[in-house]
Amino acid sequence: MKLYILLIMTITCAWTTEQIFVSCEGNFGENNGSLWYLFEEQTIEYSGNPIGDVVQSIYIHENNLYVIVNGSNNIQVFNINEDSLTPIQLIDTDLSGPREMIIYHDFLYFTNWYTKDVKKINLLTWEIEASIATPGLPEDIIFHDGLLYVSITMNEDLSDGNKVVSIDPNNDSIIDEYEVGPGPGNLLVHDDEIYVSRTYYDENWNVFYGTSKINLDGTILIANYGTSTSSCGGGVYSYQNEVYRLYDGGVARLDDELQIMPETRIGNFNSWEVYSAEVIGEYIYFGLSDYASPDEVAIVNNGGDEVNRYEVGALPGDFAAWSSCISNGDINNDAMLNILDIVLIVENIITHMTFDCHADMNSDDMLTILDIIILVDLILD
Repeated sequence: MKLYILLIMTITCAWTTEQIFVSCEGNFGENNGSLWYLFEEQTIEYSGNPIGDVVQSIYIHENNLYVIVNGSNNIQVFNINEDSLTPIQLIDTDLSGPREMIIYHDFLYFTNWYTKDVKKINLLTWEIEASIATPGLPEDIIFHDGLLYVSITMNEDLSDGNKVVSIDPNNDSIIDEYEVGPGPGNLLVHDDEIYVSRTYYDENWNVFYGTSKINLDGTILIANYGTSTSSCGGGVYSYQNEVYRLYDGGVARLDDELQIMPETRIGNFNSWEVYSAEVIGEYIYFGLSDYASPDEVAIVNNGGDEVNRYEVGALPGDFAAWSSCISNGDINNDAMLNILDIVLIVENIITHMTFDCHADMNSDDMLTILDIIILVDLILD
């Protein structure tokens, strides 16, 4: 009975704290890019703001927050605590024009406009170990089925690009190219297929929008929406097992032919004020901007109701969620400790899967044989 009570207390208390981080780009050339986090109905400004010129993107891995500051050409790394951020590393990218990033195993891959490549940082040494040349200016980067996929948003002459390339991280080389239509930007993996949001221009700088999809068999579906300002912009999102596109001051679902379904729109803001959006859990976060500080983040539920609004810095452009975690061994989250959890820890260690804090039984930020031994002893006790 004593052990049973201990296990129930441990499992039910697994997730203790959640924070939503918001990066605000700031105005170009004004060095007013900033970080904010939303915590327990509060807006908290990072004490070290401003952090540089144009905060492009943020990414969370384990208990670290990675921040690309495009205009300042650096990547800043912070350790996340329950009530603060602690800077631990600043990586100079040597005027590369960094954009978006992802972590695979012990390496951070990030796209760069000025050097037209994807660079690779060893997270154990903080050194840039490789550069993978791309056929144009790369934008977004995602991981799917053992490969990295990168959108090429512009060609070297700054005309609209039309490709997504795949990179094998085992040898850091491009192995395939997909022509997805002009202006590829944000990428999304959904049901083993890759969705691509597109924004492109004609010779008079009229803006056009579209979405493409790389099917499982490598074929490509392309949809174009025209030049209406209400059509869409920005990203493509997975929400409640459906794919949505930014549309007319909200997000709207795409049908099987990638056409926008206006009647499914969630969010009812002015189209010109929606600067960004992100799906986190059951909610959609909208970055609202008039291009001057302060701006706002509005949170909307699946019924389209606004449930909260926060004041942040200029041009909220990216979001990331972090949850603190107590190690409890319940890897498959079924409220039981058994052989299935042991199998999952072993698989994680062998295949170098994404770090799972529930499996870190001795809380040393590593998954090793010691974690397996501790979990086995707990189960057999």
